[in-house]
Amino acid sequence: MKSENSYFNQSAWSWKELFMLLTLVLVLIPFFIEYLLMNYLTEVFQNELYSGTLIGLIMSIIFTLGVYFIAIRPKSLSWEEVGFQRFDKSYWGPIIGWTMVLIIGSILLSIIVEWIFDMGTDNSKTDSLQTRLTTMNIVIAFVSAAIISPIYEEIFYRGFLYRWIRTKYGLLAGMLMSSFIFMLVHIPTFNSLPYTFLSGLIFAWTYEKTQSIYPAMIIHGLFNGLAILLTATV
Repeated sequence: MKSENSYFNQSAWSWKELFMLLTLVLVLIPFFIEYLLMNYLTEVFQNELYSGTLIGLIMSIIFTLGVYFIAIRPKSLSWEEVGFQRFDKSYWGPIIGWTMVLIIGSILLSIIVEWIFDMGTDNSKTDSLQTRLTTMNIVIAFVSAAIISPIYEEIFYRGFLYRWIRTKYGLLAGMLMSSFIFMLVHIPTFNSLPYTFLSGLIFAWTYEKTQSIYPAMIIHGLFNGLAILLTATV
């Protein structure tokens, strides 16, 4: 593991890489993939769970290739630059602890949001899963939420984005700004935004402490996987 000063206080990336990846993530993917292609696939499958899962897979490929061809390969870097590094075994305790914090915090925030804004906790994907509750659908939803999403989202939002902001503006700005952008991309699932922001803070903090995105992927996957199982059983 590199020292904190050499890892988080400097990086090879400039505004060019940030602009290109944010354009990809905030403009091109939302319009062409999440809007146009999603509408088409939903009409084809007549099922938002299936179309959403396929969209998630496509997004994971585009996100990962985007980071590779824009931020890694042109600079002759390795995947270690976005956090693919082993972490100390002693951090398994904090991983479990932060997972519990995220679960409890999300429950409390959901209660507050429902009380203040009269919003429920459901969304189109959970509705689709609950109305077609089969073993295959549960497995599809679980793989999408607990495996695919945590991998590509942590590569970009923590591995690249948090580190870029952290390098330029410091720890607090890195955590707040990367978590805010992470929250924005989950619109229009408005009822999830508060705990999405909280999760972004937790994921960024684990990356900060370990210089590895694996702990964030694990917490992210555990949380999403538990949400799917609860949706399927409650």
